[in-house]
Amino acid sequence: MDLIELLKALILGFVEGMTEFAPVSSTGHMIIVDDMWLKTKEFLGSSSANTFKIVIQLGSILAVVVVMWKRMLSLVGLYKIEGQTSKQRFHLGHVIAGIIPAGIFGVLFEDMIDEHLFSIHTVIIGLIIGAILMIIADKFGPKKPAITSLDQISYGKALKIGLVQCLSLWPGFSRSGATISGGVLLGLDHKTAADFTFIMAVPIMAGASGLSLIKHWEDINPDHFTFYVVGFISAFVFALLSIKFFLKLISRIKLTPFAIYRIVLAAVLLVVLYF
Repeated sequence: MDLIELLKALILGFVEGMTEFAPVSSTGHMIIVDDMWLKTKEFLGSSSANTFKIVIQLGSILAVVVVMWKRMLSLVGLYKIEGQTSKQRFHLGHVIAGIIPAGIFGVLFEDMIDEHLFSIHTVIIGLIIGAILMIIADKFGPKKPAITSLDQISYGKALKIGLVQCLSLWPGFSRSGATISGGVLLGLDHKTAADFTFIMAVPIMAGASGLSLIKHWEDINPDHFTFYVVGFISAFVFALLSIKFFLKLISRIKLTPFAIYRIVLAAVLLVVLYF
């Protein structure tokens, strides 16, 4: 495997890591960068290229666990967050309530989504509609959110945010964009909504990626092992940086700047495709 191919793995890991948890759609960016530019399917093969994307997504998931390790341990009672009480505590049940809707819809419509929705055109639609939802959340969300900590989230709120998360099954919509918007509209501040989004992402992404990896295990070519490793490490490192930066940024700038970026990106893609 030559240096150019390893550079492609590094770039794709960068794209995955930087966009997975920002509300700009990592799936959309991966489709754009790979299908329109790097074209890894040409040297990896279609099945192996798809498996590679699963592998680097696991790198991003690991970054969340590292950044939010205290919260992850607190979910199962192995760590006590300062200020928590026995009556007011965010735990595993809230996460389960949040991931159930997307889990059900994902299983029911997985084949249809894979077959019909992974294209530049569907990504453009997702980018625009997701941007509109984000602008609505910033404009109509409460000026003084009632929920400023994960420990204040109720099961009902968690389930409702999980229902909004289902929108992210459409490529280009963005999981974090949908769930943060839903959380803000339901009374969470932006930082808390982002925290909940990242924690929910771990089991749902790990589960989906793990099942896909098992399903496509035979597609992994040992000759491409170095390519997978470089992509995984790149995704992990850049996701680590992205998460820390985003959690500091989101409380200050909120969602609208990301929405504007999405609309501009969609416009550029339309120009590239049709002009």
